[in-house]
Amino acid sequence: MGRNVLARRRSFGGLSLNILTDDECHEIHLATLEVLQRTGIFVEGEEALAVLGDNGADIDRKRKVVKLPPHMVEDAVRSAPPKILLAGRKPERDFIMENTRVGFTNFGEGIKIVDIETGAVRETLKKDVADTARVIDALDEIDVYLRAVGALEVPQAVAPLHNAEAFFPNTTKHCFIGPINGFNVKKLVAMAAAVVGGQDRLAERPILSFNTCPVSPLKLVRDCCEIIMEGARAGLAVNVLSMAMAGGSTPVNMAGTLVDHNAEVLAGVVLNQLTRKGAPVIYGSSSTAMDLRFGLAVVGTPECGLINAAVARLGNYYGLPTWVAGG
Repeated sequence: MGRNVLARRRSFGGLSLNILTDDECHEIHLATLEVLQRTGIFVEGEEALAVLGDNGADIDRKRKVVKLPPHMVEDAVRSAPPKILLAGRKPERDFIMENTRVGFTNFGEGIKIVDIETGAVRETLKKDVADTARVIDALDEIDVYLRAVGALEVPQAVAPLHNAEAFFPNTTKHCFIGPINGFNVKKLVAMAAAVVGGQDRLAERPILSFNTCPVSPLKLVRDCCEIIMEGARAGLAVNVLSMAMAGGSTPVNMAGTLVDHNAEVLAGVVLNQLTRKGAPVIYGSSSTAMDLRFGLAVVGTPECGLINAAVARLGNYYGLPTWVAGG
């Protein structure tokens, strides 16, 4: 049965906070397309530049600035799946990520912990990765596991591999991790495949997803490009998570910050979909505001909540699975 692309759809099937109207979302979308077409985005990875150039992007090789035509951006949004299976080690732990379906995860990555035996504050170790994974596994309110703390005593270039070795045996939930670069993505994919019983089984039950952050304003650095592309090739979800900071790396007003944030994430979605059309990708955000007195990012504040409520509305507007920081 052939079904045409929907030109417009209204959905109110779950929890929502409509901080932006459809018209306001459309205006942010149009402004984003203008930024990506006229200003462009810095793309550091040579392979990423080749993929984008081969598919019609305008590239300034000297400056590594890529200008994306609007149709390329909108085609990528259309081809990205609106629903993603985040499989757990046990089927009863599976979580379906889709428009208006609300779930929760823990925070990451903590670098200090209060030792439960001595009460002293110390740097986190590999054993803490395992311990916190067990705690989170026991919390029914948490739907998927995000690497909560990191192993700081191991070589940091391959720390994600140590972290995965620690958490895989200690949680039955779907796992998210920041892999640092493409090399680690390949190794993590192999580890996840070994856990579930092979590459074919991992394709059926993807137990691992990746986080990667563009650099605000408007940069996809080499490691970010590698993660986006290797994750797509593996068929595992990549959470393109902007950390735009209003008043710091982006305009101080919310509309300007949302346009910058949107441009960074959608550029990542374009690269992901050009690498493998239909690959699972997540519209992510840890965007917030800067405290102009101290030059620090603010979390747990009204500004953070408002920005990420708006981001969630934009993700809903695009019909993409969306991940936002808590207010």
